[in-house]
Amino acid sequence: MRVPEQNGCWMTTDDERIALFLDYENLAIGAREALGRHDFNFRPIADALAERGRVVVRRAYADWSSFADDRRELTRHQIELIEIPQRMGAVRKNAADIKMAVDAIELCLERDYITTFVLGTGDSDFTPLVHKLRELNRRVIGLGIEASTSALLPPACDEFLFYERLEGVEPPAGRRATRGRARRTAPPAAAATDTSDAVDTVEVVPRTDDTNLGVLVTQTLAGLERTSNGPVLASMLKRTILRKDPTCNEADYGFRGFGELVRQLASTGVIELREGTAAGDPEVRFPTDARDEEAAFALLRSTVERLAKLKSGPPHLSGLKTQMRRTDPDFSEKRFGYGGFLQFAKAARARGLIEMDFDEQADDYLLRPA
Repeated sequence: MRVPEQNGCWMTTDDERIALFLDYENLAIGAREALGRHDFNFRPIADALAERGRVVVRRAYADWSSFADDRRELTRHQIELIEIPQRMGAVRKNAADIKMAVDAIELCLERDYITTFVLGTGDSDFTPLVHKLRELNRRVIGLGIEASTSALLPPACDEFLFYERLEGVEPPAGRRATRGRARRTAPPAAAATDTSDAVDTVEVVPRTDDTNLGVLVTQTLAGLERTSNGPVLASMLKRTILRKDPTCNEADYGFRGFGELVRQLASTGVIELREGTAAGDPEVRFPTDARDEEAAFALLRSTVERLAKLKSGPPHLSGLKTQMRRTDPDFSEKRFGYGGFLQFAKAARARGLIEMDFDEQADDYLLRPA
């Protein structure tokens, strides 16, 4: 049986068993620079993981002589502190990274009941570890500071949580928390002699997809309907979206959970919800009103006819959707299960409503009434 969690993720009643590994220096220093705080609050991480399953292993790796004040807080959360001296004389070592990777693989091979590994780091050096854990059939959740996370790491994970976006994390004093995607840039030349990997130098790329969440949902739903042999459940839809974009979190768009998001899309007629096989996990599909679909095809044909007269020739496919929306601002081929406008146009051609020819000079299709 599957039940909805508070964050909108559906899980089985047989809880996920989670092993947590923290590259603590990477997280703490990253949070210090991004949030301007010297104390690292672990509570938001604990709450986020509690929503995803049972945390049965908790380990943090660091040279604890540099984080004396943090030890009491972590011990209060039952985290095992692994002491890794990071400096041997004047040379700095990355022994914590190596030890953390070795322990994770060892635990994966010896404890087959552990289903999920959470790696708290933003360092791209852990990407091979992520790949290996997934190869061994483990789910991997990444956790990092948004401003200091390598762009290579989140796509490798099944899900990636940015610390600044977790519930309970206070934004920096005097400014709003950063909402962007981190992209690695080359470190300063002066740092070439230091093997420290605690915090990467990054360029923050602002998010540009805030208005496209509905498009992501509908594109994913259209793909699942084409490839799935059965109904598409909300849990299946959410997992597939995370496979496309592990950093996607509906809370960033103002929704309390994925269930609220799909209900909102259903209320606007973009999708339709029906009772699923399990309580709280509805079936998601596109609206089945054939009259609306026929009206959309008729709009396409009439738009092609109008533009052909205005331009004294058949219009190209590019820009055609914009022209249709001038007549019907709510038009979207996604409502009818099509993955894109080209697929919608080809469906109209199959119904004998229009003709399509490829224009090699313009690298685009020409459309004309059938």
